[in-house]
Amino acid sequence: MFWRKKRNETPERKATMTSPISIHPTVDHGIKPGSADFKGGTLVCKCAENSVTVAIDSQSAHNHACGCTKCWKPAGAQFSVVSVVPSDKVRVTANGDKLKIVDPSATIRRHACTGCGVHMFGPVENKASPFYGLSFIHTELSPQQGWSAPEFAAFVSSIIEAGADPAQMGAVRGRLKEIGLEPYDCLLFWCYCEREERMRRAESHRSRQRWHGRFE
Repeated sequence: MFWRKKRNETPERKATMTSPISIHPTVDHGIKPGSADFKGGTLVCKCAENSVTVAIDSQSAHNHACGCTKCWKPAGAQFSVVSVVPSDKVRVTANGDKLKIVDPSATIRRHACTGCGVHMFGPVENKASPFYGLSFIHTELSPQQGWSAPEFAAFVSSIIEAGADPAQMGAVRGRLKEIGLEPYDCLLFWCYCEREERMRRAESHRSRQRWHGRFE
C-alpha cells in the first residue's frame, strides 16, 4: 500500500484554506437591505477635523461591488461598493475647497478629499455616456442607514490589476455568489438597462409632444 505524503501546512496556507475571502467590510458579514422610504443622507470624509460633507437628497440606485482600480476602496478591501444618484441631488455642504478631481479626463469625474483621499462623489458629465446626469457615491461614508443594498459585482477580474492572485478568481467569484452578488466583468448589463429606460422615457416624451401637437 502506498501512502500519499502529507503536504506541509503553513499557518498562511491554513488561513487561506479556512478563512472566507474578504470582499468589502459592508458585505463580508451579510448584505443589509435598503429602506423603501429612505430619502437620502449625508456623506462624510475620513478627516478627523474640517471634514468634507456632501448632502444626497435621494435614495441610491444600482448599488454594487466594483473591482476596478479607479474606484476608492477602504484599506484591505478587494472591491469598492458604489452606487449612483441623480447629479442634481448632490450638494457639497462643508469644506468643498478640499475637493479635487482625481482624473479630469475620466468619464466619472471623481471628487476626492485632498486630506484623506476618500472619493466623495463622481458626476458623469459626458452627454454621450449612458450614465450622463448620474453621480457615483460610496454610501458607506454616510452615518444614516437605509441606502439601497448592493445587487451585483462588476469588473470582477480587474482586481488582478490591483495584485489579486489569478488562481484565486474562482474562489472570489464563488464568494461573491455566496454573499448574493452575481459577478460580472463589465457594466454592460446595467448600461443596457439604463439605456433602455432612458430610450423609453424619451419616446414617451416624444409621444406626448405629438399628441399635444394635434390640438395646437
